[in-house]
Amino acid sequence: MKHFGLKISFIFLASVSLAKAQENIAPADLSSSILASKEKKLNIGGYGQVDFSKPIISGTETTASIDVHRLVLSFGYNFSDKTQFYSEVEFEHVKELFVEQAFLHHSFNDYIAFRAGLMLVPMGIINEYHEPPTFNGVNRPDVDYIIVPTTWREIGAGFTGRFQEAGLKYQVYIFNGFKSYDGTEGLITGSKFLRDGRQKGAESIMNSPNLSAKLDYFGIPGLKLGLSGYTGKTESSLYNNLDKSDNIAVSLADSSILKINMAGFDIRYQKSGFSLRGEYIISSIHNSDEYNAFTGNDVGRSVNGLYAEVAYNVLTLTSSSHQLTPFFRFEHYDTHFRVDINTSKQDEYNINEVVFGIGWKLTEGTVIKADMQLTKSKADVSYNKFLNAGIGISF
Repeated sequence: MKHFGLKISFIFLASVSLAKAQENIAPADLSSSILASKEKKLNIGGYGQVDFSKPIISGTETTASIDVHRLVLSFGYNFSDKTQFYSEVEFEHVKELFVEQAFLHHSFNDYIAFRAGLMLVPMGIINEYHEPPTFNGVNRPDVDYIIVPTTWREIGAGFTGRFQEAGLKYQVYIFNGFKSYDGTEGLITGSKFLRDGRQKGAESIMNSPNLSAKLDYFGIPGLKLGLSGYTGKTESSLYNNLDKSDNIAVSLADSSILKINMAGFDIRYQKSGFSLRGEYIISSIHNSDEYNAFTGNDVGRSVNGLYAEVAYNVLTLTSSSHQLTPFFRFEHYDTHFRVDINTSKQDEYNINEVVFGIGWKLTEGTVIKADMQLTKSKADVSYNKFLNAGIGISF
C-alpha cells in the first residue's frame, strides 16, 4: 500500500507539434501525428518525465527521491506516401532501456492499412494516448496502470482504418499474450494483476495467438466513444518442447496458463472549455483456481476498474493561448472483484481514489500541473494523501 507522500514531478516533453485529431478530439497521440507527417522522410519526436518524490508520514522524517522517470524518443520514416515505419525508444530511471513501439505501417487507402511489429494494444484511452499533455493530472490514472495495464505493448499484426463519413475508426490485431509462467514462478498476481506478465517484445514466447480489437466513433463534433475487446490465453515456458504423451507434464503446463477476456468502454467529450472523460474496464480470468494452486498466487476470477473525470478551461472566453483547467477525477478498481472458492478475497485490492487539481498551459507547448491524490482501499481506515505537481514542455 502507498504511503502518505509528496510528489513533485518535473516533466520534460520533446515531441513534434501534436496536430488536432480528425475525430475532433485533441491532441492526437504521438504516433498518429508522426505518421501523418509526410513532408519529410525522417520525423523525430518524444516526451519525458523527471520526478521528485518525498513521502510524508505523520511523525516520521523521510528522504526525498529524484528520478528521471522516463525519456522517450520517437522516430518515423516515410519510405513512400503509403509505407512508413514508426518506433519509440524509452529510457526509464536512467539505466533501463526499452523499445516501446516498432511497427511497419502500410496504407492501402483511407479505409484499410496493415500494421506489423511491436504495437500498443488498443484498450481504453491512456494505453494509446499516454503522452503527458494528453491527460489531466501529473500521473496516469491508476485504473489504466493496474487494470489495462499501461503501457501495454506486444508483437503482432493486423489492420486499422477509418470510415470518415460514418465517423468510425477500427483496429483489429493478433498479438502474443501475457507470460504467466517463466519456469520458476507465476507472473500474474492478485495485487499487480497482469502488469508483470507483459512481454514487451523482449524475447517473447508465444503458444497461441490473442485477438485485440477496438472500434471508435467520432461522428458527433467533440465526442469520441470507444469500445475495446481482447481475448486469448497467456503464454508459459512449460509448453516449450512439451511431450504431448506425458500426461503429467501436459497437466502442469495447462495449470500454468490463464484465459483472459477483457472488455472496455471509454468516452471523451469536449465543447468550448468543458471536457469530460470516463472509462470502464472489466476482465474475466479462466483457469485461475488451477493456476493459483500451481503457482501459490492469488489471481482473481474477475477484475474491474472505472474512472470519471470532469474539467473546465476557465480562460476559454478570455485567452486563445493560455489554458487554465481545474479537473476532478474519481477512480475505483478491484483486482479481486470476484475470486474462486479456494482464494481469499483481499480488501486491500479494492481501491477508491479521488484526484483533483489544475493544469496551466502557458502556450501550446508548455504546461504546469498540480493535483491532490487521495487513495483508500477497503482495508484502510483513512485515505492516503499525495500532492503531485509537474512542469511540461513540448516542441
